[in-house]
Amino acid sequence: MLHVAVVGSGPSGVYTAQSLVGQSLVPGVRVDVLDRLPCPYGLVRYGVAPDHEKIKSLQDTLRAVLEHERVRFLGGVQVGGPGGVPAARLRALYHAVVYCVGAAADRRLGIPGEDLPGSRSATEFVSWYSAHPDAPPDGFVPDARTAVVVGAGNVALDVTRILARGSTELSPTDMPQAALDALAGSRVREILMVGRRGPSQARFTTKELRELGTLPDTDVIVDPGELALDPAYTDPSGLPAAQRRNVEVLRAWAGRPARPAASRRIRLRFFLRPVELLADGGRVGSARFERTAPDGSGGVRGTGRYEEVEAQLVLRSVGYRGVPLDGLPFDAGHGTVPHAAGRVLRGGAVAPGEYVAGWIKRGPTGVIGTNRPCAKETVASLLEDAPALMRRALPGDPLAGLRADGVAPVGWTGWQAIERAEAELGASLGRGVVKLPDWASLLAAARAGNA
Repeated sequence: MLHVAVVGSGPSGVYTAQSLVGQSLVPGVRVDVLDRLPCPYGLVRYGVAPDHEKIKSLQDTLRAVLEHERVRFLGGVQVGGPGGVPAARLRALYHAVVYCVGAAADRRLGIPGEDLPGSRSATEFVSWYSAHPDAPPDGFVPDARTAVVVGAGNVALDVTRILARGSTELSPTDMPQAALDALAGSRVREILMVGRRGPSQARFTTKELRELGTLPDTDVIVDPGELALDPAYTDPSGLPAAQRRNVEVLRAWAGRPARPAASRRIRLRFFLRPVELLADGGRVGSARFERTAPDGSGGVRGTGRYEEVEAQLVLRSVGYRGVPLDGLPFDAGHGTVPHAAGRVLRGGAVAPGEYVAGWIKRGPTGVIGTNRPCAKETVASLLEDAPALMRRALPGDPLAGLRADGVAPVGWTGWQAIERAEAELGASLGRGVVKLPDWASLLAAARAGNA
């Protein structure tokens, strides 16, 4: 019987498990889905904004896979790194290992002042309001009046929207109480979302963009003169449908009257490149931008004209990047593991029994659904290799081997106990489900479920 370890329980990992147990070419495949966290679902739990309930409902689909009779969830299992299970040990316990570890690092701006207090990554901010146990405990917003979000993708839209939402709208979500309290007391009234290129090149989706216009007591401001710097703005007919819809939404906003009575303002800015963050009293006080212009080949060039914007909070949202995993090769230039159709390559040669899927395979591109065909390609390679892989006898049940090494995984019953604890916490606060925000409370809940 083929026994496979899948490292990572986000969409790419769960889709990999689904493809493995759903095929008939190699019957009876058993899959252990390992995750460093005691909770499954990866970025669906810890990356999707709490007010996006429809997207978060994807957890129900992922749950059905993890409850399959030939799939085991083993949470709280660190792979690689100090105290973690070495990659070579996993390879010894299983016929094959598929790494679906995503792209955990955020890209930096690489400008002076980026490390000042008040300058953070959108990744950290998302982790904080999503109750990731590694998230910093500080409240991000207590002293901020103006926030700048650098980036023009869906994550930038998410953090902009969350900064502008009131506690009445966020209270029904599963946002942790500390983050809800901090945002309820926020003094942020001005939010600038800034892209270095034009509106026709923005990476956000139209659905997410339109959401900004539905926020209560919030004015969305777009400068028509700034939009017009984009050659495609005047005549967007030649753009792909998605970009054309974005331009149409922005054009409609640029043409409507301001709402001075609104208590919050969101300004969408384009053709501005951050060049420096300036200090005020030892922390960020303003951001300096250079005006850019289209270079005629899809990029932008600097113009030598600058603008300074007040900001006590700067969140960079300029992309993700994979990080090396101990025991695996890594292409630092692309932030991925070298592979051929999902088969890990070591020195250009296929490493038997080692595979990748998701962002660590292809880079941080696509949407959640993109992980499904990506996983299927990897699984097809693994199944091709299965006859050779299964010639190697395993030492026994891999879970017994992990426990013999001192690893104490959080199983599915432990995760169900965490879910019950979060429901009980929410009820005690007069809310719905409220996430447990730290390692101690998560592990305590899981242990209580296993007692």
